[in-house]
Amino acid sequence: MTFAAQQPIGTGFGPRTTAAEVIAGIDLSGRTALVTGGYSGLGLETTRVLSGAGATVVVPARTPEKARAALAGLPNVEQAEIELTDPASIDRFAEGFLASGRPLDILVDSAGIMASPLTRDGRGYEQQFSANHLGHFQLAARLWPALVAANGARVVSVSSRGHRFAAVDFDDPNFATRAYDKWLAYGQSKTANVLFAVELDRRAAGHAVRAFALHPGAIITDLARHLTDEDLARFGVVRRADGSLDLTGFEANWVDAKTVEQGAATSVFAATSPKLDGLGGLYLENCDVAGPASGPDMGRVGVEAWAVDPDAARRLWNLSERLTGVSFPAGA
Repeated sequence: MTFAAQQPIGTGFGPRTTAAEVIAGIDLSGRTALVTGGYSGLGLETTRVLSGAGATVVVPARTPEKARAALAGLPNVEQAEIELTDPASIDRFAEGFLASGRPLDILVDSAGIMASPLTRDGRGYEQQFSANHLGHFQLAARLWPALVAANGARVVSVSSRGHRFAAVDFDDPNFATRAYDKWLAYGQSKTANVLFAVELDRRAAGHAVRAFALHPGAIITDLARHLTDEDLARFGVVRRADGSLDLTGFEANWVDAKTVEQGAATSVFAATSPKLDGLGGLYLENCDVAGPASGPDMGRVGVEAWAVDPDAARRLWNLSERLTGVSFPAGA
């Protein structure tokens, strides 16, 4: 796909569409989905809606106890353990899944961290780049046989409007020499989410595996756990004395503020909608293909050119293989 392909296709959905509305009439019986981060926030709603449509949903989690409590009562849901910044943990999970012999019809990469203090994984890689991008890159590579076996799989990379904060710094992605900025690090990781979908789709379309990236909308979830009071104030959010959040200003000042049900809609749309049949490598928002970026500051909508640049996507793919030591099988 080219940047010119980043134009709305007129799906009939919009910013207030809910995940349940997107999936209405779609039967996922006999399908298997995997949702990272599928036990909290947008990921939990994605899990709930996919399982309600008949899919078996596997939810790998860093904190299994928390996941079990959150997922209790949902039908067709399986829970497993994974740590996306630990390569050995990713491999253990993937080996277990492949041993089941099941195709993987839907992979939703929803787990992530945002604007965290400088932290490094066991390899010395910056944590946001590691968790948000590299871990999902390795997971998709390890699950490649199951994706191909589905004969029509979709990979959904949950990015953010925050991708506009920064392109990928190929010379220093892990802030080894440049000063750390938590928002630049977050923006870089979200740009990487989009570039990953662009290149994966280019490589995988011939195997009937299509990939999409997306901005879910403006939603305050547990993803905001690292934000300071000053950060929250920028979004119109006030932290109360008991630690809870007052979202009155956020909901009043952000025209695209969404509920969790609305925020999960574009993920579910990307994963299941027949309106996207034959398409891939695109960045979505509001349950449609997004146009080029426009608008000031955080009111900006659409996708930045640097996030869908095919040369940058190939460059990131090569960097990811080098940093993880993991390659997709030949032909992918």
